[in-house]
Amino acid sequence: EKDRQSAPDTAAQSRSSLGQADREQPGKMQQQQQRNYDSVRAFAAIGGDGASGTARILGSGCAGVTELFLFHPTDTIAKRLMSNTKTVYVGGDMKATMANANQVIFRDAANGSAFTKFKSMFPGFGFAAGYKILQRTYKFGGQPFVKDYINKNHGPSLKESFGPKIGSVLASGTAGAMMGVGEIALLPLDVLKIKAQTNPDALKGRGVMEIFMNEGRGLYRGAGWTAARNAPGSFALFGGSALMHHGVFGLENTKEATFAQNFAASIVGAVASITVAAPLDVIKTRVQNRPFDAPESGVQIVRNLIRDEGPTAFFKGLTPKIMVVGPKLIFSYTVAMTMINWFNERL
Repeated sequence: EKDRQSAPDTAAQSRSSLGQADREQPGKMQQQQQRNYDSVRAFAAIGGDGASGTARILGSGCAGVTELFLFHPTDTIAKRLMSNTKTVYVGGDMKATMANANQVIFRDAANGSAFTKFKSMFPGFGFAAGYKILQRTYKFGGQPFVKDYINKNHGPSLKESFGPKIGSVLASGTAGAMMGVGEIALLPLDVLKIKAQTNPDALKGRGVMEIFMNEGRGLYRGAGWTAARNAPGSFALFGGSALMHHGVFGLENTKEATFAQNFAASIVGAVASITVAAPLDVIKTRVQNRPFDAPESGVQIVRNLIRDEGPTAFFKGLTPKIMVVGPKLIFSYTVAMTMINWFNERL
């Protein structure tokens, strides 16, 4: 009799345990999903995290427009210094050094008035407008989308392997590097801008459509060197900024960053990007500023550069570039992060 009574009790207890397990299973799944969501959120590293696509596009577009109007002259100066193959500095003779620099920077306007010199800093402004606005919109607006993809699909594994902070830096840097390589799609506009700044005779008397039809693939000359420069440079830009946001400021979400924090993060990212990319940037610029009918391969340029100017020439113009191009990149990146968050709050 006791065995008959205990059997139903045991069965009832078993059914009760199974029912409790079934009820607990959805709760455990929800907890795991929440932990995964929190892991992804912990990887926030660049301004615009969690922002809408519209806010990202508008914010980065504003950065491109303001950078174009404020910094095109400094970009012209940097490109002309990198393209120069002669010695500018004359030891012990500051007057001669300044005269050489004046000739390299202002060229035909070197002996003109201040206004003439100022006007000479805006060659290729039309090409620069198309290139710069598209570039900043693509790069600053598109990088968060790629970062979101990396966080969603690889975030937890990066966090487990490297920890939340280093993992977030790697996610942001990798997304930036991927966007940097894809940037070569805009290369024709960059090539024409650089030629207008450093070798205007190559464009003289030729319309835009004529150039595109006649040169074709020649406008993508230096694409390999550009991709090789952009990948580490963009990794350093976005990764360095992420390191500041997470490693130094301890932010979980950069929407919480102040303007000063975004500005500091931009400084670190910009200086790291310019320095890392400097050698390949010199090669890229020299490949692109050659006349259309007299191209020179990057390998040949490297050989000539080492033979005639020495290895230090790979960093030619680095200090002026950090001084004049650095503020441009710092400015545009800070504006992009700030405006993305601003638009996201209002749209």
